[in-house]
Amino acid sequence: MDPIMLELGPLALRWYGFFIALGVLIGTLWATRLAEQRGLDSEKLLDMVVYLVVAGIIGARLVYVLTSPSAFFGPGGNPVSVFYVWQGGISIHGGILGVVIAVWLYSRIHKLNMWAYLDVMTPAGALGIIGGRLGNFMNGSDTTGRLTGWPVGFTWPDPGTATWGAFGRFVFGDNLWAAYPGTCSLGSDVSIFQCTALGGEVVRGPVHLAQIYGMLVGVILLFILIWAIRRSRTPGFVWWQFVLWYSVLRMVIEEPFRDNPLFWKVYLSEGFNQPGIGLFTLTQLVSIPLILIALYFLVVMDPDKEVRREQLTRRARGR
Repeated sequence: MDPIMLELGPLALRWYGFFIALGVLIGTLWATRLAEQRGLDSEKLLDMVVYLVVAGIIGARLVYVLTSPSAFFGPGGNPVSVFYVWQGGISIHGGILGVVIAVWLYSRIHKLNMWAYLDVMTPAGALGIIGGRLGNFMNGSDTTGRLTGWPVGFTWPDPGTATWGAFGRFVFGDNLWAAYPGTCSLGSDVSIFQCTALGGEVVRGPVHLAQIYGMLVGVILLFILIWAIRRSRTPGFVWWQFVLWYSVLRMVIEEPFRDNPLFWKVYLSEGFNQPGIGLFTLTQLVSIPLILIALYFLVVMDPDKEVRREQLTRRARGR
């Protein structure tokens, strides 16, 4: 699509930042309401959010740069672009890590229950994932998919292709679809800069629309979190459900189809007549210990114990 949402002279508002900011805003309002319902200090929560946003951005960008150094320090890379966060390129796992560290520090200073506050903020995480992936789609070049012969394959239209008529041009401008750089017909291991020299062709698809797969992960996760919030008030229960299901969903729904490099090349099949699947990316491997850790804490917590206690309390009051 077109990364730029609105230009006012030298200033440019990007869809990527707009969608993430919108998700964080809605999530913060939601978290404030949940905090009040759970007897937490909503003012402390709002005060905390400022630090969390900064910590999340720093963590997300730092981990992305560490896991994708060639984009910044390799051939043709620009080290200064490390700071160009608005152009996309963040690690959601890194963002979560940054937020957790910030919540831990803030909770330690103010003597708060860290897990209880993380619980009420998890919907903001899911909404941020949805907004981020929509922003990735608008950027075109972020979280792109592998070449595939499956019917779900999407061929990005040529730059300037008319879409949604006058409405599309009014909303997205004349550079519609120009942001997608294409991918090499030889596979994701070959950069578009080397593609032609190696006998390949830079094509615009069909590829897995991995950005939309990632958005679907966020949508499913949001419904799971709504269930978890209603299920138990045990501090940490919702948070570990978030860690568990985000890791599982991303590992299965999104990562196999993204053109990420394979950290451990066990299986790779991409091309015009191939499924467009690769195993295993670094994110998939990191997801495995996260799933095991989340399962451990969820078993230890035993939320059913709390439910039984509440039922006994209600029965006692009824007598």
